[in-house]
Amino acid sequence: MDRAFEFVGNHPFLFGILAVLAVLFFAIENKRSGKKVSPNTLGMMVNSQNAQLIDIRAKKKFTTGYIQGSRNIPFTELKDRLAEIRAIEQPVIIICDMGIQAGAAVQMIAKENVYRLEGGIGGWQGAGMPLVGLKDAQPKKGKSKPSLHK
Repeated sequence: MDRAFEFVGNHPFLFGILAVLAVLFFAIENKRSGKKVSPNTLGMMVNSQNAQLIDIRAKKKFTTGYIQGSRNIPFTELKDRLAEIRAIEQPVIIICDMGIQAGAAVQMIAKENVYRLEGGIGGWQGAGMPLVGLKDAQPKKGKSKPSLHK
């Protein structure tokens, strides 16, 4: 650790360039992946601004659990439906599994009031928010578990 401090002390110019590059990288990456909305902000935007929720996960994942009021437009179909999404006047919030693919969708849509849900469905559930349509994800009643012992 002492050698690291010695290096920084002996090469302040190099360390300064590294710090500037790190800040630029995170600033550009944040801008490239779209404006983020926290799970709490999403609820407020839906209630106050009638924000539209678009879940870009595959249909199979969508039906296992989704945010109430969201509609499913899988990422694979997004290019074909860009005009439809761009025509929405209210804010649009894009939802995916972890928030990463939604950043690509926000970039593709290229409209001012389009946001991505920070952390995606995982972030939503992590904040303690509910999903609807979880029938398929819950164990089915009436089925017995297979026995390990014979």
